[in-house]
Amino acid sequence: MKTEDCFRVGSILKTKGLKGEMQIYVDFDNLDAIKFDAVFIDISGKMIPYFVQSIKYLQKSNAYLYLEDVDTIEKAALMVKRDIYLPNKLKPKKKKAEFTLNDVEGFIAIDETHGELGEIIQVQEYPQQLIATVQYKNKEVLFPLNLEIIKGIDIEAGEIYIDLPEGLLDVYLED
Repeated sequence: MKTEDCFRVGSILKTKGLKGEMQIYVDFDNLDAIKFDAVFIDISGKMIPYFVQSIKYLQKSNAYLYLEDVDTIEKAALMVKRDIYLPNKLKPKKKKAEFTLNDVEGFIAIDETHGELGEIIQVQEYPQQLIATVQYKNKEVLFPLNLEIIKGIDIEAGEIYIDLPEGLLDVYLED
């Protein structure tokens, strides 16, 4: 399993007790609504599967996790600060009303002047705005996601229509 075949649901904060129980930070909304019996943990860039023995949700963003074969504090300590993933097939589909600009990752960006720019490979959140990244003519191009630039979004087709400021692409394409 590769990282792109999964979605991140949280990370391991610390060990709890001596028998391998771990406290996890859950940053995926409604994780308790998803039925799963295994998770993937990113260890040195590889997605390692672990069967879930039990998971107890404490609050919205915290849970206690027991994994099979992680039955000592020493084994659990090796997992601390690692990210936890589930396969993409378990990711709940969003309703149109729940759609946000963070969800345009994977959409095709189409500019009014330059045509299709390519797939949005990343959306980064900065304090003032969201920034989208596309590969265009073998160059990484970043542009803001805001009301001035976005002209339309077709959720079904997976396309976002934009009007980039004049000269923005030229900055990236210059050698």
